[in-house]
Amino acid sequence: MQFEVWAPQAARVTLHCGGATRALERDPERAGWWTGTAEAEDGTRYGFALDDGPVLPDPRSRRQPDGPDGLSAVVDQGRYPWRAAWSGRALPGAVLYELHVGTYTREGTLDAATERLGHLADLGVTHVELLPLCPFPGRHGWGYDGVSLWAVHEPYGGPEALKRFVDRAHELGLGVVLDVVHNHLGPSGNHLPAFGPYFTDTYRTPWGAAVNLDGPGSDEVRAYLVGSALAWLRDYRLDGLRLDAVHALRDTRAIHFLEELSQAVDALAAEVDRPLFLIAESDLGDPRVITPRAQSGLGVHAQWNDDFHHALHTALTGESQGYYGDFARAPFAALAKTLTGGFFHDGSYSTFRGRHHGRPLDRTRVPAHRLLGYAQTHDQIGNRAQGDRLAASLSPGLLACAAALVLTAPFTPMLFMGEEWAAGTPWQFFTDHTDPGVADAVRHGRRREFAAHGWAEEDVPDPQDPATRARSCLDWSEPERAPHARVLAWYRELIALRHAQPDLSGPDLADVKVAYGEDARWFAFRRGDVRVAVNLSRRPARIPLGVHARVLAAWEPVAPPGEDGVLNLPGESCVVLTQA
Repeated sequence: MQFEVWAPQAARVTLHCGGATRALERDPERAGWWTGTAEAEDGTRYGFALDDGPVLPDPRSRRQPDGPDGLSAVVDQGRYPWRAAWSGRALPGAVLYELHVGTYTREGTLDAATERLGHLADLGVTHVELLPLCPFPGRHGWGYDGVSLWAVHEPYGGPEALKRFVDRAHELGLGVVLDVVHNHLGPSGNHLPAFGPYFTDTYRTPWGAAVNLDGPGSDEVRAYLVGSALAWLRDYRLDGLRLDAVHALRDTRAIHFLEELSQAVDALAAEVDRPLFLIAESDLGDPRVITPRAQSGLGVHAQWNDDFHHALHTALTGESQGYYGDFARAPFAALAKTLTGGFFHDGSYSTFRGRHHGRPLDRTRVPAHRLLGYAQTHDQIGNRAQGDRLAASLSPGLLACAAALVLTAPFTPMLFMGEEWAAGTPWQFFTDHTDPGVADAVRHGRRREFAAHGWAEEDVPDPQDPATRARSCLDWSEPERAPHARVLAWYRELIALRHAQPDLSGPDLADVKVAYGEDARWFAFRRGDVRVAVNLSRRPARIPLGVHARVLAAWEPVAPPGEDGVLNLPGESCVVLTQA
């Protein structure tokens, strides 16, 4: 079997494989690369020693059976007997569902999550978006401090378990998307600096050293990240990737890393004849991220729309701290702006940032499905001090209104696991660092961060306490009882309606027409013949729709508009109608 590793600064590289050692030779065709052969098969343990130093795992390891610091293991990607056809599920028309393997079930494994995929097929979502799966220290964590960017976290079940998950998802008609982190690696178990200039001191991220995308040696670093992305798509038959915090990818080269990555993914899609896609999480408010490369954009296929979330969250809760301050002055106007223009920050002044932010989006050229809309995400829940969901503070009626706005909006909708039944469990920040120093730093850093925002330190859950993860696991008995069962039925009805009504799949942002009462707290919009109205006030609202319409779905019983076109909508309620 052929082994290879990039180690441009090493004078000697030794392969330790299956109990034997042998010196690798410099590759005459590729600067900095070392190659050699050894007897190996699926499961054989191996690693590399640089200049007679300790044996380290392979940077391109496909499996880390003993965690990030252990030896790597050979993976024969052709061993798995795939059952389902990989037909591919494109992004237009999609409904995404964020799923964290470690808390979706108490078992916290891919196989246990696979057993629950039928729930998602019945719900009507089209794609499961898995939070990061790369190995990280310990057993439980969010996954955003992962290392070994080509491997699957062993406590989740390793590579074979991921294939079983994807296979079953495809059998049920579900696509699978994976969240990948390219902007930084975890603080523990990260051996890449020993091999080469994978990181740079030129920039910093909020989470540690920045990845070297534009300095000396960055050609190979970029190839490492692109190769990892393509391996996930090809080897595991994934349908797409979500790219974490692309605003932290600092790159001054003429061809940005995202452009290079999108080009490589599009080439793979053509090769395998499947609709593969990339979704970026971006804080830039810059439509160039999702503008095609032929139009001088970066060519990413979609991005999260936090502006829509912030406007919706502020309208629902009245919160005004932090970045919500930009939306709190007139939340219904802000919501209208995002629904019709995509971004709220379109070059306007941001009081939160103390400067102008964003760039206008040409709503006549950007299909609405390129923006993701959501009321809750792992970030927006988990990065609250106590990980509280909207269900912890809002009535079922207001939760129904949030669902109606997300699932009928022009954007590609995304749900966070458990949202569909108003889960009563929080989703808190938890870690399982095996390094006591790192564990203590994370624990105290988290508490100091929230103490600065007015929280008592003792009220911030200890990330290292196993009870924090346990509290965050979904309670699968909830969907069977009130009020959760009613909320779940409402989500199923809305998702079915979205699939059935062509007007709710229209790509044209410019076709969305909005009306609202800022003080009365009602909001309505039209997409083709479909009308959606929500009343966030406890008082009944008179909403001037101006048309005769029939009810398609309603949270509370409601009569269609009278001859005057006025809809009388009960408090904390919502309705979807179509023009009669």
